Amino acid sequence: MFTGIVEEIGTVVAVGAARGAAPTDGDTRLSILGPTVTSGARLGDSIAVSGVCLTVAGLPGDGTFGADVMPESLRRSALGGLRPGSRVNLERAVRVDSRLGGHIVQGHVDGVGTLLSRKPGPRWDELRFDCPAGLARYVVPKGSITVDGVSLTVTEVGETEFGVSLIPTTLAETTLGPLVVGAEVNLEVDVIAKYVERLLDRGNRP
Repeated sequence: MFTGIVEEIGTVVAVGAARGAAPTDGDTRLSILGPTVTSGARLGDSIAVSGVCLTVAGLPGDGTFGADVMPESLRRSALGGLRPGSRVNLERAVRVDSRLGGHIVQGHVDGVGTLLSRKPGPRWDELRFDCPAGLARYVVPKGSITVDGVSLTVTEVGETEFGVSLIPTTLAETTLGPLVVGAEVNLEVDVIAKYVERLLDRGNRP
């Protein structure tokens, strides 16, 4: 589990076929530079890469880590567009004795959105994203949503889009700061909303 509080911006060093897999299998191995998240990391640990929970599969000891991305993750997220030099938000799995600074984030991406517009403010930016069909019902004003691994508060909601405001810290310390209109982002809605919907649906059955 994660909180959506980014620890550092990492850099993709290499993208290739997963170890032991043929290039045609569709599996991808990412090598990512992240000195903070690799400090004390062990093989098998979980690290969120722009909101996608990945398992550490390699630790060369140079501040990088390797992670294999399965075809399902590539289909449901924007990780397939990463290239050497791409910047990604990184967060280690939360400890049970640490503060929950954001909200409950699983690292299980629900869909990919696109930045529709951004409006600079005196000290913040207002961003508007489109929302894939079927996800908008889980997004509510003042609720939480994860955008590329960043826990954000929803400021407005439309039929197929939503807005957020980014404070100076978020602009400076995540990849959302330089995000350009048209860029794709990973979206994870609040899991509590999905559980509530499921429970209500079961309760309404005869």
